[in-house]
Amino acid sequence: MGDFVERFAAELVVAGMGRMPSRIFSCLMAEESGVLTSAELSERLQISPAAVSGGMRYLIQVGLVAKEREPGSRRDRYRVLNDVWFESLTRRDELLLRWIRVLKDGEATVGAGTAAGRRLEESAAFFEFMIDELHGMLGRWREHRAARGQAE
Repeated sequence: MGDFVERFAAELVVAGMGRMPSRIFSCLMAEESGVLTSAELSERLQISPAAVSGGMRYLIQVGLVAKEREPGSRRDRYRVLNDVWFESLTRRDELLLRWIRVLKDGEATVGAGTAAGRRLEESAAFFEFMIDELHGMLGRWREHRAARGQAE
């Protein structure tokens, strides 16, 4: 399992994720239950509790991992979300909508007829297109998944 964790983490790093969050996320993905405590992650990855904490802040912020209380304990544990990629892309919708609003405000500020205004308008149009395509793709994924007999 260690080889997989390090290989997948390396691919995530190439894609732009930090090294520690990549290793932590990969470890959670490979864990049968998808749930580990900070101490378990620290031990498995041979990293400090501070490194786990820092990596978790990022993973929680981007919506790949959830923090929860261990039943009957005061310890926290971390869970990789079910349908993690679907959920991650769904959250991108909110981000893209905010970007579109800011880009359109920027276009109005710099002037619609200017080169900068056209660049901002083109960016907003691209993100609007992306949202439409994303909705269609996620809908097709749900249909594909249902056809494979998997519950959501």
